[in-house]
Amino acid sequence: MLSCSSGSSILNGFFSKAVFIKPNYNYNYNKLCIIIRSSMNMNSHAFAGNPIKSRTPKPCEPVSPQSALKTLRTLLSTNSQIISDDDFFKILPFRKGKPLTGSTTIGLKWHLGWLSLSDCKSYLEKSQVVLTDDSLVYLGCQNEDGVDFVYWGIDVSDASGLVSQLGAIQFCFVELRTLMVATDWSDSKAMSQLAIAGHGRALVEWHNTARFCGYCGSKTVPIEAGRRKQCSNDSCNKRIYPRVDPVVIMLVIDKENDRALLGRQSRFVPRMWSCLAGFIEPGESLEEAVRRETWEETGIEVGDVVYHSSQPWPVGPSSMPCQLMIGFFAYAKTLEITVDKEELEDAKWHNREDVKKALTFAEYKKAQMTTAAKVEQMCKGVGKGQNLSSDFNVESGELASMFIPAPFAIAHHLISSWVNHDQQQPHPKQPATEALHLHVR
Repeated sequence: MLSCSSGSSILNGFFSKAVFIKPNYNYNYNKLCIIIRSSMNMNSHAFAGNPIKSRTPKPCEPVSPQSALKTLRTLLSTNSQIISDDDFFKILPFRKGKPLTGSTTIGLKWHLGWLSLSDCKSYLEKSQVVLTDDSLVYLGCQNEDGVDFVYWGIDVSDASGLVSQLGAIQFCFVELRTLMVATDWSDSKAMSQLAIAGHGRALVEWHNTARFCGYCGSKTVPIEAGRRKQCSNDSCNKRIYPRVDPVVIMLVIDKENDRALLGRQSRFVPRMWSCLAGFIEPGESLEEAVRRETWEETGIEVGDVVYHSSQPWPVGPSSMPCQLMIGFFAYAKTLEITVDKEELEDAKWHNREDVKKALTFAEYKKAQMTTAAKVEQMCKGVGKGQNLSSDFNVESGELASMFIPAPFAIAHHLISSWVNHDQQQPHPKQPATEALHLHVR
């Protein structure tokens, strides 16, 4: 398995005609390099740094899951118009895993489509759907200008009438992968919105895949404001926790010859290369998973394994609502490659200079801006059904021999750290199992 971020169909049209942009073209080359370098030095990875999950409130606090759920039940049980605490509750609807989204023409910035409790209840009633406390999932809380807000997620896939209702106010449901590409990596607020959307999608999709108990087969019910589920069978009563699928992703390094091992899958667009990656198996340490996956896919033996950083990845299939990408540098003990064709199309050693050239690839920023413009069109109800890259014109220039995933993927940061000599080196006398440096970038 390779870094799953590489396969987004959104990027195919952008990257299939990839070029290196030279200083004499229309781009400001120096400014572009600064943008690319700054994208490599983000405070946190895409989908990390969720501001409404920075802490878990104590049960006695009004914004805690327990207290907020009590308030929610009180508000929903009244027949009168919801008032008072309504304004302090913000609800983000999801439809088939897609968060509700709006967009602003100025700056082409998307934003999440938060609804008040009363508005959400009203929209659902128009679609003959009753809003209950069991249908809402607690996402977190945040203090904004001295006011505490509580945030909830809800799956509205069964409310078919919502699409047209919300479309009338220029809201639409957008794929999270599309929002990921459309996000300005240098905008911390936009990155925070993406992290919230990712967390919400992961929880909402987990609820959809955990409808039944894996022990006895009985139905499950939400508890703790939707943060957990429990079997409804009193003789079983098992608690079920949100699913996280850990994945190791590694840049394998030939230290002696100053090269890195990159692979590609048949589903990749032409000339895209990425890090190796694979799921962790039961009874296996992270370091063991790195060594096993590298050996299985390429026949390369790995010695020292050094931790780099980790990234939540909530854009996989709904059956795996949130993967956790755990990034490593892995130092090769052997160099001869034997590719497992069932896993990879190809794997090659690439020298530092070639990879460095791939990092100067200029289309990342243009892809982001073009996708942001398309999101804005979608929210206005125009351009539906169009290919996101159908009107993308690439400047003429030298065809890129290779490129790597964009800065929203941890693979990009592993590779750029190595290119810039920024990876942690294991101590020569350290056992491999002790070379796990908790140095998060």
